[in-house]
Amino acid sequence: MRMLGTLLLIPTLLYIYPRTSVLGAVLVTGYLGGAIATHLRIGSPLLSHTLFGVYLGLFLWGGLWLRSPALRGVFPLKPKD
Repeated sequence: MRMLGTLLLIPTLLYIYPRTSVLGAVLVTGYLGGAIATHLRIGSPLLSHTLFGVYLGLFLWGGLWLRSPALRGVFPLKPKD
């Protein structure tokens, strides 16, 4: 468990630091993808366990989108005219 915690702590710290936040978000998303695959393999309930990583990933990228003007430029909420 300590190894899994450390593997998640490092990308989380990268996500918190603004200069490396996109790298941290990508790494945390990959970690969550592994958790989703594990829950699918063992047959956990879909909405509560399996998709929890998707929910966290949406919050993660949504928060990054809100605090990063460069990311909002790449992925605008509405298309430019």
